[in-house]
Amino acid sequence: MTFQLRDPRRKKQGRQQQGRQKPRRPAGRMRLAAGTGFLFAVATLACAMGLAATYYYFVRTTTGQFIDESALVEAVEIHGPAGKVTTRFLDWLPTISLVMAAVVVLLVTVIHRRWRAAGIAVAACVAANIATQVLKDLLPVRPYRGVETLELNSLPSGHTTLAASAAAAVFLMSSPRWRPLAGFVGGTFAIASGMSTLVNQWHRPADVVAAFLVVGCFMIPAGWLILRNDGHEWNVWDGFGGHWGSARLWIGLPVVLGLASAAVSVYSLVMIAPGISQEASTTNYFWAGISLIVIAGYLATVATTSLFAYAVRRRN
Repeated sequence: MTFQLRDPRRKKQGRQQQGRQKPRRPAGRMRLAAGTGFLFAVATLACAMGLAATYYYFVRTTTGQFIDESALVEAVEIHGPAGKVTTRFLDWLPTISLVMAAVVVLLVTVIHRRWRAAGIAVAACVAANIATQVLKDLLPVRPYRGVETLELNSLPSGHTTLAASAAAAVFLMSSPRWRPLAGFVGGTFAIASGMSTLVNQWHRPADVVAAFLVVGCFMIPAGWLILRNDGHEWNVWDGFGGHWGSARLWIGLPVVLGLASAAVSVYSLVMIAPGISQEASTTNYFWAGISLIVIAGYLATVATTSLFAYAVRRRN
């Protein structure tokens, strides 16, 4: 029987090779879904095109100006009973938005050490609000199309941009299992902010929709950067239904509310359409404008939540 002595140098070399080996990826993490970058680029482009289309139709055309301005004028009929509540809400809106975003971003950053994600989310939020003010100054004033209206440009809405961007920052910093709930709550908050500006006659419906689109132009690319650079195990989930914060209810509810608003809009416009049963509009355009805000807000909510749900890493 022969014995073979181990060479201590081989043992040392083996340890060095093991030390140079790359750490294995945890079993619970996967790369982003295929085509994620393309989908995020398409979504961003859609927001930019939607913003341009909103400006052109509601500011540059006679029909768009008439619908938009009529909704603003008819808000007088609603302002009486609802004015005090919405005015107080709008007065507190900047504080609520900033505190909400600051608390969530700060907590998530400190607890999960997501410094880079926080920086991206905050930078996108600030950029969206700056872009809104720049657009107000750069976009041409409303041309006269036979509609009595103020010539100064009020598109996009600054209050709505602030509320929507704050809600979007919270959405981006939320873990995947909480994002559907955060999207619904944040979307509802932004929609309520936009409706309040219409009730108070601060902004037209198109101003609010444009604000949603401006926020999308900045926050969607920011979300892609966060997902792409966030390598934490924290950024995974089990899919819809794996947690009550990611229940399908938070996707289904805005769809139902959006469809209901579409029905209200169609009914309001049909009642004042030329025909035998045509009525004189008192609040029809106003309710159509409110419906437009709700539809746009919840459509953005569902689309964004679905986009992030597709892109996020899945547990095995």
